[in-house]
Amino acid sequence: MTLDTDKIDDASLAILSLTLHDGDRVWKGIDWNITDRLFEKGLIHDPKNKAKSLNLTPEGVAHAREILARDFSKAE
Repeated sequence: MTLDTDKIDDASLAILSLTLHDGDRVWKGIDWNITDRLFEKGLIHDPKNKAKSLNLTPEGVAHAREILARDFSKAE
C-alpha cells in the first residue's frame, strides 16, 4: 500500500492546530518525518530545536483551519 503523505500531512497539521496556544505555538508530539515535510511546505517554522512545541506559519494556521472545516467539521 502506498500512503498519500500529503493527506497525512494535512491531517497532522489539523490535529496539531487543536493545541494552538500563544498565537501560533502547538505541541509537537507527532512523527519527525511529518514535521520535516510540514516545514518543507512552509506550514511550520523549523521544528529542530529542544522546545516541546513548534510554531505554525501564518499560512500553516490558515491551512489548518481550512482542513478542519473541510474534513473534520460535522454537517449541521
